[in-house]
Amino acid sequence: MRFAGSGGQGVILASVIFAEAAVISGLETVQSQAYGPEARGGVSRAETVLSREQIWYSRVTRPDFLLALTQDSLDSYARSLAEGAIVMADDSLVVPEGLDRGRVISVPILRTAGETVGKAFTANIVAVGAINRALRLFEPETLTEAVRRHVPAGTEELNQKALAAGEALITPEMSEAFAQKWE
Repeated sequence: MRFAGSGGQGVILASVIFAEAAVISGLETVQSQAYGPEARGGVSRAETVLSREQIWYSRVTRPDFLLALTQDSLDSYARSLAEGAIVMADDSLVVPEGLDRGRVISVPILRTAGETVGKAFTANIVAVGAINRALRLFEPETLTEAVRRHVPAGTEELNQKALAAGEALITPEMSEAFAQKWE
């Protein structure tokens, strides 16, 4: 899984949360991140490998899943996807030519964080909820615990609201379709 956006959008935390949920669930996982000047607003990325078996290589070379929160991140990383990969992108982004639109989940992550949750900086947690609902990766309680372990004390309620708002973006029909494509 590759999570990409602008520095400060929390894509690294989103990746860490999925790795934590994997640990809680007894899966093998590796999480990595790339930042530097990106931390100040350029494209940043983080990656999580999830497996039921031992992981022999810790880098993501051709991800099966991409979260893109900015146009630059979508344009940059859509070219290196595995065949059949699923992409979740904020609905404000333009899907590049050549990307299978039937494998793109376009939802209002950024708008939901700002308008529904009331805090734009929760977009990463909104995305976490939407991804988990769409792909059916972890039990909701597991993801809630993973979020709780990695958000600052005193923000648990806000982050739970963001998680629920993200889950609400995915209809049962979307979840059925994309969970099957993910398997």
